[in-house]
Amino acid sequence: MRLLRSRPVPPPPSSPGDVLVEAEGVRVRFGSRTVLAGVGLVARAGEVVALVGPNGAGKSTLLAALAADVPAGEGLVRVFGRPVAEWSAAELALRRAVLPQAAVLSFPFTVEDVVRMGRAPHADAAPAEDARAVAGAMAVTEVAGFAGRPYSALSGGERARVALARVLAQHSPLLLLDEPTAALDLRHQELVLRLCRERARAGDAVVVVLHDLALAAAYAHRVVILRAGRIVADGPPADVFEDRLLSEVYGHPVEVFPHPRTGAVVVGPKRPA
Repeated sequence: MRLLRSRPVPPPPSSPGDVLVEAEGVRVRFGSRTVLAGVGLVARAGEVVALVGPNGAGKSTLLAALAADVPAGEGLVRVFGRPVAEWSAAELALRRAVLPQAAVLSFPFTVEDVVRMGRAPHADAAPAEDARAVAGAMAVTEVAGFAGRPYSALSGGERARVALARVLAQHSPLLLLDEPTAALDLRHQELVLRLCRERARAGDAVVVVLHDLALAAAYAHRVVILRAGRIVADGPPADVFEDRLLSEVYGHPVEVFPHPRTGAVVVGPKRPA
């Protein structure tokens, strides 16, 4: 008699501070090049963790390793306390949602079709529940106004917001976002990072790759600075964003100073007067 496997179910709600993903001593090599050299990282429910650093530092590779999209040659990645290899793809999809840098779609899907793809892990959800999740995700990312348009006809920034809406519709408690603001104008950059904070307040963990240090300083609870495949700093923005360190990491003069009105950390390139 063949035993039928039960369908995976979403994890129970997390408590603030619960570790949702962790990496221990993770090493990744592409050919002869070491991309991550013994990296360790923890992301907890209720926080936004920004991964920053220069091009080639290993940010996207680390995010992919956390997502189980890139295998670690050495070390271990755990999601919800279990090694990623012990989860099925369906179980992982209920626990983490991934936004890659770019997504290529070959068929003429509408915006709503693309967002609805995020509901695929929830095979047992009622149609009404799926509809609410899709409508809510499109509303908060401001793409509902062109839900019927072909995805291929959108601008780069519109596509980026639709891709984020798909991730939000998935309703996974761990969000892994690779440069979600890269193609966006100022207003929508702020919108995306506010959404990250809102998801963290609701109990999710958000790990986001950012190039804009000012956005990281304004919205991240913790910042992880990478250089040449290693973590050189990990902590609150006010603690790790320091002129000398950032100037050394980026190979360009950087200045850090308090905002004159709010006192919050402001980061930017140091330019001649």
